[in-house]
Amino acid sequence: MRFKTKAIHEGSGADPLTGAVSVPVYMTSTYAQERPGITKGYEYSRTGNPTRKALEEAIASLEECRYGTAYSSGMGAITTLLLTLKSGDEIIATSDLYGGTYRLFEKVFANFNIKTTYVDSLDDLQKIKISKNLKLLWMETPSNPLLKIYDIKAFADIAHEHDAMLVVDNTFATPYFQQPVKYGADVIVHSTTKYISGHSDVIGGAVCTDNEELDQKIRFMQNAAGAICSPMDAFLTLRGLKTLAIRMEAHQGNSMAIAHLLSTYNNVKKIYYPGTVSSPYWDVVKEQMSGYGGMVSFELKGDASVVEKFLSKLEIFQIAESLGGIESLVEVPAVMTHASIPKKIRESRGITDTLIRLSCGIEDTKDLLEDIRRGLESC
Repeated sequence: MRFKTKAIHEGSGADPLTGAVSVPVYMTSTYAQERPGITKGYEYSRTGNPTRKALEEAIASLEECRYGTAYSSGMGAITTLLLTLKSGDEIIATSDLYGGTYRLFEKVFANFNIKTTYVDSLDDLQKIKISKNLKLLWMETPSNPLLKIYDIKAFADIAHEHDAMLVVDNTFATPYFQQPVKYGADVIVHSTTKYISGHSDVIGGAVCTDNEELDQKIRFMQNAAGAICSPMDAFLTLRGLKTLAIRMEAHQGNSMAIAHLLSTYNNVKKIYYPGTVSSPYWDVVKEQMSGYGGMVSFELKGDASVVEKFLSKLEIFQIAESLGGIESLVEVPAVMTHASIPKKIRESRGITDTLIRLSCGIEDTKDLLEDIRRGLESC
Protein backbone atom coordinates (compact mmCIF):
# COMPACT_ATOMS: atom_id res chain seq x y z
CA MET A 1 0.00 0.00 0.00
CA ARG A 2 1.05 3.58 -0.65
CA PHE A 3 1.35 6.17 2.11
CA LYS A 4 -2.13 7.72 2.00
CA THR A 5 -3.77 4.29 1.99
CA LYS A 6 -1.57 2.97 4.79
CA ALA A 7 -2.31 6.04 6.92
CA ILE A 8 -6.01 5.20 6.77
CA HIS A 9 -5.93 1.42 7.03
CA GLU A 10 -2.84 0.26 8.96
CA GLY A 11 -3.81 -0.84 12.47
CA SER A 12 -7.45 -0.03 11.73
CA GLY A 13 -9.16 -3.16 10.41
CA ALA A 14 -12.80 -3.79 11.26
CA ASP A 15 -13.34 -4.65 14.91
CA PRO A 16 -13.67 -8.48 15.09
CA LEU A 17 -16.44 -8.31 17.71
CA THR A 18 -18.76 -5.69 16.21
CA GLY A 19 -17.43 -4.89 12.74
CA ALA A 20 -16.86 -1.27 13.74
CA VAL A 21 -14.83 0.51 11.05
CA SER A 22 -13.16 2.85 13.54
CA VAL A 23 -10.92 1.32 16.17
CA PRO A 24 -12.89 1.26 19.45
CA VAL A 25 -11.60 3.11 22.49
CA TYR A 26 -10.83 0.31 24.93
CA MET A 27 -11.28 2.19 28.20
CA THR A 28 -10.26 -0.63 30.49
CA SER A 29 -7.48 -1.04 33.01
CA THR A 30 -7.47 -4.84 33.12
CA TYR A 31 -8.67 -7.91 31.22
CA ALA A 32 -10.37 -11.10 32.38
CA GLN A 33 -8.16 -14.19 32.13
CA GLU A 34 -9.50 -17.63 31.25
CA ARG A 35 -7.17 -19.14 33.82
CA PRO A 36 -4.22 -17.60 35.68
CA GLY A 37 -1.72 -16.55 33.01
CA ILE A 38 -4.02 -17.55 30.10
CA THR A 39 -5.16 -14.36 28.32
CA LYS A 40 -6.50 -13.20 24.99
CA GLY A 41 -3.33 -11.20 24.46
CA TYR A 42 -3.92 -8.50 27.05
CA GLU A 43 -3.57 -8.53 30.81
CA TYR A 44 -3.22 -4.92 31.99
CA SER A 45 -3.48 -1.71 29.98
CA ARG A 46 -0.11 -0.33 31.05
CA THR A 47 1.41 -3.39 29.39
CA GLY A 48 -0.84 -3.40 26.35
CA ASN A 49 -4.11 -1.95 25.10
CA PRO A 50 -5.86 -2.67 21.76
CA THR A 51 -6.40 1.01 20.91
CA ARG A 52 -2.80 1.87 21.67
CA LYS A 53 -1.61 -1.16 19.71
CA ALA A 54 -3.50 0.05 16.62
CA LEU A 55 -1.74 3.42 16.85
CA GLU A 56 1.66 1.81 17.39
CA GLU A 57 1.23 -0.40 14.34
CA ALA A 58 0.09 2.51 12.19
CA ILE A 59 2.99 4.84 13.05
CA ALA A 60 5.57 2.06 12.69
CA SER A 61 4.18 1.16 9.27
CA LEU A 62 4.34 4.76 8.03
CA GLU A 63 7.97 4.97 9.19
CA GLU A 64 8.73 1.72 7.30
CA CYS A 65 9.57 0.07 10.63
CA ARG A 66 8.35 -3.21 12.09
CA TYR A 67 7.98 -1.98 15.66
CA GLY A 68 6.46 1.04 17.37
CA THR A 69 5.53 2.13 20.88
CA ALA A 70 3.30 5.05 21.92
CA TYR A 71 3.62 7.30 24.96
CA SER A 72 1.87 9.97 27.00
CA SER A 73 4.13 12.70 25.54
CA GLY A 74 7.07 13.21 23.25
CA MET A 75 9.28 13.64 26.31
CA GLY A 76 7.86 10.40 27.71
CA ALA A 77 8.94 8.68 24.50
CA ILE A 78 12.46 10.13 24.67
CA THR A 79 12.79 9.37 28.38
CA THR A 80 11.76 5.75 27.88
CA LEU A 81 14.30 5.34 25.09
CA LEU A 82 17.05 6.85 27.25
CA LEU A 83 16.18 4.45 30.05
CA THR A 84 17.72 1.70 27.91
CA LEU A 85 21.13 3.35 28.61
CA LYS A 86 23.26 2.82 31.70
CA SER A 87 25.62 4.94 33.78
CA GLY A 88 28.77 5.79 31.82
CA ASP A 89 27.11 5.67 28.42
CA GLU A 90 27.50 8.71 26.18
CA ILE A 91 25.39 10.60 23.65
CA ILE A 92 26.43 12.91 20.84
CA ALA A 93 23.62 15.25 19.79
CA THR A 94 23.25 17.93 17.16
CA SER A 95 23.26 21.28 18.95
CA ASP A 96 20.10 22.74 17.46
CA LEU A 97 17.37 20.81 19.21
CA TYR A 98 14.22 21.29 21.24
CA GLY A 99 14.81 22.94 24.61
CA GLY A 100 12.98 20.15 26.43
CA THR A 101 15.32 17.54 24.97
CA TYR A 102 18.34 19.61 26.01
CA ARG A 103 16.87 19.93 29.51
CA LEU A 104 16.37 16.17 29.71
CA PHE A 105 19.95 15.47 28.63
CA GLU A 106 21.54 18.09 30.89
CA LYS A 107 19.27 18.30 33.94
CA VAL A 108 18.05 14.73 34.27
CA PHE A 109 20.20 12.07 32.65
CA ALA A 110 23.45 13.90 33.37
CA ASN A 111 22.67 13.14 37.03
CA PHE A 112 22.98 9.44 36.17
CA ASN A 113 26.42 9.87 34.60
CA ILE A 114 25.16 9.89 31.02
CA LYS A 115 27.15 12.56 29.21
CA THR A 116 25.99 14.44 26.12
CA THR A 117 28.35 16.19 23.69
CA TYR A 118 26.98 18.60 21.06
CA VAL A 119 28.03 19.13 17.45
CA ASP A 120 26.86 21.80 15.01
CA SER A 121 27.48 19.91 11.80
CA LEU A 122 28.76 16.78 10.11
CA ASP A 123 32.18 18.44 9.86
CA ASP A 124 32.20 18.95 13.63
CA LEU A 125 31.26 15.32 14.19
CA GLN A 126 34.07 14.13 11.93
CA LYS A 127 36.63 16.24 13.82
CA ILE A 128 35.88 15.23 17.40
CA LYS A 129 37.27 12.19 19.17
CA ILE A 130 34.45 9.72 19.69
CA SER A 131 34.46 7.78 22.95
CA LYS A 132 34.14 4.00 23.08
CA ASN A 133 31.22 4.66 25.44
CA LEU A 134 29.14 6.29 22.72
CA LYS A 135 25.73 4.62 22.51
CA LEU A 136 23.48 7.14 20.76
CA LEU A 137 24.04 9.70 18.03
CA TRP A 138 21.03 12.02 18.27
CA MET A 139 19.65 14.43 15.68
CA GLU A 140 16.61 16.46 14.81
CA THR A 141 16.25 17.03 11.09
CA PRO A 142 14.74 19.47 10.31
CA SER A 143 15.92 20.89 13.62
CA ASN A 144 14.05 23.03 16.12
CA PRO A 145 14.00 26.02 15.74
CA LEU A 146 16.60 26.77 13.02
CA LEU A 147 15.43 24.12 10.57
CA LYS A 148 18.88 22.73 9.93
CA ILE A 149 19.01 19.61 7.76
CA TYR A 150 21.48 16.91 8.71
CA ASP A 151 22.65 14.11 6.43
CA ILE A 152 21.03 11.04 7.96
CA LYS A 153 23.09 8.50 6.02
CA ALA A 154 26.40 10.18 6.85
CA PHE A 155 25.55 10.38 10.55
CA ALA A 156 24.30 6.77 10.53
CA ASP A 157 27.55 5.56 8.97
CA ILE A 158 29.59 7.24 11.70
CA ALA A 159 27.33 5.89 14.44
CA HIS A 160 27.60 2.36 13.13
CA GLU A 161 31.37 2.60 12.77
CA HIS A 162 31.44 3.10 16.55
CA ASP A 163 28.82 0.44 17.38
CA ALA A 164 26.32 3.14 18.30
CA MET A 165 22.78 3.83 17.13
CA LEU A 166 21.46 6.83 15.24
CA VAL A 167 18.27 8.34 16.68
CA VAL A 168 16.32 10.78 14.49
CA ASP A 169 13.61 13.02 15.87
CA ASN A 170 11.31 13.14 12.84
CA THR A 171 8.63 15.35 14.37
CA PHE A 172 9.01 18.27 11.94
CA ALA A 173 9.21 16.28 8.71
CA THR A 174 6.83 13.44 9.67
CA PRO A 175 7.03 10.13 7.80
CA TYR A 176 5.13 11.74 4.95
CA PHE A 177 8.14 13.85 3.96
CA GLN A 178 10.98 11.74 5.42
CA GLN A 179 11.54 8.13 6.50
CA PRO A 180 14.89 8.06 8.30
CA VAL A 181 15.15 4.28 8.51
CA LYS A 182 15.68 4.23 4.73
CA TYR A 183 18.93 6.13 5.26
CA GLY A 184 20.28 4.04 8.11
CA ALA A 185 18.60 5.45 11.22
CA ASP A 186 18.10 2.89 13.98
CA VAL A 187 15.42 4.70 15.96
CA ILE A 188 12.84 7.35 15.07
CA VAL A 189 11.14 9.41 17.76
CA HIS A 190 8.10 11.66 17.48
CA SER A 191 6.14 14.12 19.47
CA THR A 192 2.80 12.89 18.14
CA THR A 193 1.30 15.99 19.77
CA LYS A 194 2.39 17.81 16.64
CA TYR A 195 1.71 16.87 13.01
CA ILE A 196 0.87 13.21 13.64
CA SER A 197 -2.27 14.03 15.63
CA GLY A 198 -2.52 17.45 14.01
CA HIS A 199 -5.36 19.12 15.90
CA SER A 200 -3.81 20.52 19.11
CA ASP A 201 -6.09 18.38 21.25
CA VAL A 202 -3.82 15.58 22.47
CA ILE A 203 -0.35 15.10 23.96
CA GLY A 204 1.65 12.05 22.87
CA GLY A 205 4.89 10.53 21.64
CA ALA A 206 6.19 7.53 19.73
CA VAL A 207 9.34 5.48 19.19
CA CYS A 208 9.83 3.35 16.07
CA THR A 209 12.58 0.90 15.18
CA ASP A 210 13.28 -1.98 12.84
CA ASN A 211 15.51 -3.67 15.45
CA GLU A 212 13.65 -6.45 17.27
CA GLU A 213 16.12 -6.71 20.15
CA LEU A 214 15.97 -2.96 20.76
CA ASP A 215 12.20 -2.99 20.54
CA GLN A 216 12.06 -5.58 23.30
CA LYS A 217 14.22 -3.38 25.53
CA ILE A 218 12.06 -0.36 24.78
CA ARG A 219 8.83 -2.27 25.47
CA PHE A 220 10.23 -3.48 28.78
CA MET A 221 10.96 0.12 29.76
CA GLN A 222 7.59 1.30 28.45
CA ASN A 223 5.88 -1.16 30.77
CA ALA A 224 8.28 -0.67 33.67
CA ALA A 225 8.32 3.14 33.64
CA GLY A 226 4.70 3.50 32.55
CA ALA A 227 4.70 6.66 30.39
CA ILE A 228 2.02 5.12 28.21
CA CYS A 229 -0.44 6.72 25.81
CA SER A 230 -4.01 6.55 27.14
CA PRO A 231 -6.69 4.79 25.05
CA MET A 232 -8.51 8.06 24.31
CA ASP A 233 -5.29 9.83 23.32
CA ALA A 234 -4.39 6.86 21.14
CA PHE A 235 -7.80 7.06 19.45
CA LEU A 236 -7.51 10.80 18.80
CA THR A 237 -3.96 10.47 17.49
CA LEU A 238 -4.93 7.60 15.20
CA ARG A 239 -7.85 9.64 13.87
CA GLY A 240 -5.53 12.55 13.15
CA LEU A 241 -2.96 10.31 11.51
CA LYS A 242 -5.44 9.31 8.81
CA THR A 243 -5.35 12.81 7.32
CA LEU A 244 -1.61 13.39 7.75
CA ALA A 245 -0.81 13.35 4.03
CA ILE A 246 -3.35 15.94 2.95
CA ARG A 247 -2.59 18.15 5.96
CA MET A 248 1.17 18.09 5.31
CA GLU A 249 0.64 19.18 1.73
CA ALA A 250 -1.45 22.13 2.95
CA HIS A 251 1.06 23.03 5.68
CA GLN A 252 3.85 22.96 3.12
CA GLY A 253 2.01 25.11 0.61
CA ASN A 254 1.47 27.80 3.21
CA SER A 255 5.01 27.65 4.55
CA MET A 256 6.48 28.08 1.06
CA ALA A 257 4.27 31.08 0.38
CA ILE A 258 5.19 32.71 3.70
CA ALA A 259 8.92 32.06 3.24
CA HIS A 260 8.73 33.78 -0.14
CA LEU A 261 6.85 36.74 1.36
CA LEU A 262 9.45 37.13 4.12
CA SER A 263 12.20 37.31 1.50
CA THR A 264 10.66 40.49 0.08
CA TYR A 265 10.92 42.53 3.31
CA ASN A 266 14.04 44.50 4.21
CA ASN A 267 13.35 44.32 7.95
CA VAL A 268 13.74 40.53 7.86
CA LYS A 269 17.36 39.81 8.73
CA LYS A 270 17.45 36.07 8.02
CA ILE A 271 15.07 33.30 6.97
CA TYR A 272 15.38 29.68 8.00
CA TYR A 273 13.52 27.42 5.59
CA PRO A 274 14.77 24.27 3.83
CA GLY A 275 12.46 24.49 0.83
CA THR A 276 14.42 26.86 -1.39
CA VAL A 277 17.29 26.28 -3.79
CA SER A 278 19.26 28.93 -1.87
CA SER A 279 19.10 26.84 1.31
CA PRO A 280 22.59 25.66 2.40
CA TYR A 281 21.04 22.22 2.90
CA TRP A 282 19.39 21.95 -0.52
CA ASP A 283 21.45 18.99 -1.77
CA VAL A 284 20.71 16.96 1.38
CA VAL A 285 17.04 17.96 1.29
CA LYS A 286 16.69 16.65 -2.26
CA GLU A 287 18.33 13.36 -1.28
CA GLN A 288 16.42 12.41 1.87
CA MET A 289 13.17 14.41 1.88
CA SER A 290 10.15 14.47 -0.40
CA GLY A 291 8.93 17.81 0.99
CA TYR A 292 9.81 20.66 3.31
CA GLY A 293 7.21 20.69 6.06
CA GLY A 294 5.19 23.52 7.53
CA MET A 295 7.71 25.37 9.71
CA VAL A 296 9.41 28.69 8.98
CA SER A 297 11.75 30.59 11.30
CA PHE A 298 13.13 34.09 10.74
CA GLU A 299 14.98 36.90 12.48
CA LEU A 300 13.87 40.51 12.47
CA LYS A 301 16.28 43.43 12.40
CA GLY A 302 16.35 45.33 15.67
CA ASP A 303 15.75 44.17 19.23
CA ALA A 304 13.06 42.42 21.26
CA SER A 305 10.77 45.46 21.02
CA VAL A 306 10.46 44.91 17.28
CA VAL A 307 9.28 41.37 17.92
CA GLU A 308 6.59 42.72 20.26
CA LYS A 309 5.35 45.08 17.55
CA PHE A 310 5.22 42.27 15.01
CA LEU A 311 3.31 39.95 17.32
CA SER A 312 0.84 42.64 18.39
CA LYS A 313 -0.48 43.03 14.85
CA LEU A 314 -1.16 39.37 14.13
CA GLU A 315 -4.80 38.30 14.03
CA ILE A 316 -4.65 34.71 12.77
CA PHE A 317 -1.32 33.42 14.05
CA GLN A 318 -1.79 32.73 17.76
CA ILE A 319 1.09 33.14 20.21
CA ALA A 320 1.54 29.67 21.64
CA GLU A 321 4.09 26.92 22.12
CA SER A 322 3.78 23.64 20.19
CA LEU A 323 3.31 23.28 16.46
CA GLY A 324 1.88 21.07 13.76
CA GLY A 325 -1.80 21.74 14.37
CA ILE A 326 -4.28 22.82 11.73
CA GLU A 327 -4.21 26.37 13.15
CA SER A 328 -1.23 28.70 12.65
CA LEU A 329 0.94 29.44 15.69
CA VAL A 330 3.82 31.83 16.34
CA GLU A 331 6.37 31.75 19.13
CA VAL A 332 9.64 33.34 20.26
CA PRO A 333 12.01 30.43 21.07
CA ALA A 334 14.33 32.46 23.32
CA VAL A 335 11.57 33.07 25.86
CA MET A 336 9.29 30.13 25.13
CA THR A 337 10.27 26.68 23.82
CA HIS A 338 14.02 27.13 24.27
CA ALA A 339 14.09 29.22 27.45
CA SER A 340 15.45 26.20 29.37
CA ILE A 341 18.74 26.51 27.45
CA PRO A 342 21.11 28.97 29.19
CA LYS A 343 21.20 32.33 27.39
CA LYS A 344 24.90 32.17 26.49
CA ILE A 345 24.54 28.69 24.97
CA ARG A 346 21.26 29.61 23.31
CA GLU A 347 22.72 32.65 21.59
CA SER A 348 25.86 30.78 20.53
CA ARG A 349 23.57 28.38 18.66
CA GLY A 350 21.76 31.17 16.83
CA ILE A 351 18.65 31.41 18.98
CA THR A 352 18.49 35.17 19.37
CA ASP A 353 15.89 37.40 21.03
CA THR A 354 14.61 38.40 17.58
CA LEU A 355 14.16 34.87 16.26
CA ILE A 356 10.53 34.01 15.51
CA ARG A 357 9.20 30.53 14.72
CA LEU A 358 6.05 30.02 12.67
CA SER A 359 3.97 26.88 12.53
CA CYS A 360 1.99 27.43 9.36
CA GLY A 361 -1.49 25.95 9.61
CA ILE A 362 -3.90 24.98 6.87
CA GLU A 363 -5.94 28.18 6.73
CA ASP A 364 -6.40 30.04 3.44
CA THR A 365 -2.98 31.07 2.16
CA LYS A 366 -4.06 34.63 1.33
CA ASP A 367 -5.32 35.18 4.87
CA LEU A 368 -2.03 34.02 6.37
CA LEU A 369 -0.01 36.20 4.01
CA GLU A 370 -2.11 39.24 4.92
CA ASP A 371 -1.54 38.47 8.61
CA ILE A 372 2.24 38.30 8.22
CA ARG A 373 2.22 41.52 6.15
CA ARG A 374 0.37 43.28 8.97
CA GLY A 375 3.05 42.23 11.40
CA LEU A 376 6.01 43.08 9.20
CA GLU A 377 4.67 46.48 8.16
CA SER A 378 4.25 47.49 11.80
CA CYS A 379 7.97 47.19 12.51
